[in-house]
Amino acid sequence: MRELSWPVRLLLVNQFGVNIGFYLLVPYLAGHLTGDLGLSAAVTGVILGARNLSQQGLFLIGGSAADRLGARPVIILGCALRTTGFALFAFGDAVPLLLSAAVLSGLAGALFNPAVRAYVAVAASDKVRAFALFNVFAQAGALCGPVLGGALLLVDFRAAALAAAAVFAVLTVAQVLALPAREVPRSGSSVLGDWRRCLTDRRFLAFTFALSGMFALENQLYLVLPLAAQRATGTAGSVALLFLVSTVVSLLFQVRITTWLREATSRDRAMALGLAVMGSGFLPLALLPGVVPVLVAVLALAVGVMMAQPFVYERIGRFGGDSLSGTYFGVFYLVSGAVAAASTALIGWAGTAGAAVCSVIGLLCAAAVLVQERRTAVPT
Repeated sequence: MRELSWPVRLLLVNQFGVNIGFYLLVPYLAGHLTGDLGLSAAVTGVILGARNLSQQGLFLIGGSAADRLGARPVIILGCALRTTGFALFAFGDAVPLLLSAAVLSGLAGALFNPAVRAYVAVAASDKVRAFALFNVFAQAGALCGPVLGGALLLVDFRAAALAAAAVFAVLTVAQVLALPAREVPRSGSSVLGDWRRCLTDRRFLAFTFALSGMFALENQLYLVLPLAAQRATGTAGSVALLFLVSTVVSLLFQVRITTWLREATSRDRAMALGLAVMGSGFLPLALLPGVVPVLVAVLALAVGVMMAQPFVYERIGRFGGDSLSGTYFGVFYLVSGAVAAASTALIGWAGTAGAAVCSVIGLLCAAAVLVQERRTAVPT
């Protein structure tokens, strides 16, 4: 970490805080809405869906804002909005207020997620190492957040929501005081022109659709793997172990794996290998019952993400360059989110054959990356 510049180090710590604040609150939100407030499952689904839709659907807006206004003010605004949204969850019990909190929280993520990655993609001299460490800090925050949230829920939900809001308030102030502004390069076209350039970039779109498989499979930590773990062990508590195993493996091996792959092979092959590992990990789960296939799938998923993700983010930054990194990250997240949602619906529809569908997705996407390596030139 000391090898990176001060702004990048600050954004690593920022991502740690972002995930602490998010996972401190959001995993317990549905229980609060249905249990504490007595809302129906349908209304709860609308509120949670509004948060997700406002984030996934507005990534392109957040990315373009980072390119036009600079990443720093967009990051600060995103953290401030999430402070407000989470504070509203603490004090709101009327449905309109809860919907406002959900939309603000989602919009916040749509702003700072592409902006942070665009800032790192431009500011880091060693982008692959920076994004590897970025994943380490994100995983560490995702590990600490639910633990803190569970402890604060022993007091009440309001304490957890206020603590989450306080985390984002501290991040907002820290970035106002310490995150330096960067010169905003101009792309020479309008916002619509930037979008048109991005959406007509065939190499980038082919890359995006191939690598969206990474997000589609990563989402199975919330569908296929929890269901398989419960079937294998007979207890819902085993689901927590999945996240613990995935996070600890990432903390221990992310930087080592990235360093080894960078020396051993090309970036495209590293991404393809990561997708293949993710897909192959679901094969034992599709063929055999028991706990061991579930653990194999979880480990393969964690290792595959570690192999692919730093190179994916580095490549998106190269596609966008200094002037359009935010827009390219926004489009990547928008498309990947839509593909992941559609894939999860298909996997859920497949039922017990869902693990086999996951294997096919991973292997097909790995093959697509290798085909692109042969057919297209790498952007400089």
